[in-house]
Amino acid sequence: MNQKTILISINASWNILNFRAGLIRALQGAGYRVLALAPPDQWSEQLVQLGVEYHPLPMDKKGVSPARDGLLFLRYLAALRRLRPDVFLGYTAKPNIYGSLAAQALGIKVINNVSGLGTAFIQGGWLMRTVSTLYRLAFRRSEVVFFQNGEDRDLFLDRQIVEPAKARLLPGSGIDLERFRPRTVVAGRGTVSFLLVARMLWDKGVGEFVDAARAVRDRAPEARFQLLGFLDAENRTAVSRADVERWQQEGVVDYLGHSDDVRPFIAAADCVVLPSYREGLPRSLLEASAMAKPIIATDVPGCRHITEHGVNGFLCAPRDAGSLAEAMLTVLRLSKAEREALGAAGRAKARAEFDERIVTERYVEAIAAALDNHPRS
Repeated sequence: MNQKTILISINASWNILNFRAGLIRALQGAGYRVLALAPPDQWSEQLVQLGVEYHPLPMDKKGVSPARDGLLFLRYLAALRRLRPDVFLGYTAKPNIYGSLAAQALGIKVINNVSGLGTAFIQGGWLMRTVSTLYRLAFRRSEVVFFQNGEDRDLFLDRQIVEPAKARLLPGSGIDLERFRPRTVVAGRGTVSFLLVARMLWDKGVGEFVDAARAVRDRAPEARFQLLGFLDAENRTAVSRADVERWQQEGVVDYLGHSDDVRPFIAAADCVVLPSYREGLPRSLLEASAMAKPIIATDVPGCRHITEHGVNGFLCAPRDAGSLAEAMLTVLRLSKAEREALGAAGRAKARAEFDERIVTERYVEAIAAALDNHPRS
């Protein structure tokens, strides 16, 4: 029996390495050959070290040019015709749309993952209508479309973008509970630190985090506020380097850069914050919960599925720095034991609902069903 080939395509090699490594190992363990098709970056070589056959694919990740997107479709068509995988796994908007269309044109089975709806659905208008139409075309012959929260799934069902029988829920990308586990850290100087882990985008609520930090520091000057994540992201809502440098000069936040391993930074923080406008199921909150840290997040899809108000953290209103500041002040008023109780509840929730093994098992099942029930012509 020939070894079956699974091709994963996402908009960055970094994304595959950081969020899909567990899935890759599970697929390899199930006997599949795994390929990756993504734009080259400094993490591409690490995919090879993971045993993945990596193939570069240039991609304009933030543009909306029909000409460039048409070229991307042709690149996918050429790459998939050459590689001939048995199943195409698509993540993020452009691989989900143009990669799926190319795969289906070649008779390759497709499984999609809507990990978040992004700027198009946050801003609405013509861009949302256009993207909805493209998703509808791309998903019409998919075997399965995974969603990371019920609200995103229901939106796609209401707009008739995906057929109900194909729409399934996953607990995000899952979390490796052994890798992300509580750590003992050396006690600090009695200050409480708040950490935002995300790409530096306005849609992630970075501006609200900074404004809330200013307000909280007026009442609790000993509190610390930190940003960790990519600057200069290829995204229409990217925060500029000049903005971050200005905030640092002002003394309101510390920018920690980005890291391949966020665990030491989460371990050193007292509370992890994500004031995002909308999410699929945010990885940073999963990581913080697994490491037994209290969390603060906006009451929006994705974030509210991880954050139970008053149980493992606190919810605040979206796009509202004042509401975020009040949640931070609530955390500051808690004792260390009370913060630890919130963190313990978060760890228990991560174990019960978001174990990475749940995700990998459902993917392996979906791939086996696609191959068994629908042999490729």
